[in-house]
Amino acid sequence: MVRFIIIGAVIAVAFTLYSLVDAAMTDHSRARGVSKPVWIVIIVLLPVVGAVLWLMIGKGSPTSGPGAKQHLAPDDDPRFTGRQLSDSERESLRDLEERLKELDNETFPGEEPGEPRPGEERDRGQDKTR
Repeated sequence: MVRFIIIGAVIAVAFTLYSLVDAAMTDHSRARGVSKPVWIVIIVLLPVVGAVLWLMIGKGSPTSGPGAKQHLAPDDDPRFTGRQLSDSERESLRDLEERLKELDNETFPGEEPGEPRPGEERDRGQDKTR
């Protein structure tokens, strides 16, 4: 019976120390309910109960603080699904695509106009579905 009490005491001390270090190292913006120093005092004064309270109530998620950015899945994000490109954006995309085509068709000094570039020759004969 004494063995179980000793094991329980060691587990309680380890759990309390873990919670104390976690509360001390956590950013101030993640502490919920009361301020971070008050949570540390609660954990020290109420060892196991304070540690449980800290982990259940006091430690907020990284996105729960004020000013935290909420992350949405792409299909839930209105910028991804609902927004159409304006005419000026479409025009600038067309200009960029034309410029890229010009750069692709550009020949360099010492290169003949129809000659494949060093990396292109290998790609033409290979099956790209692998």
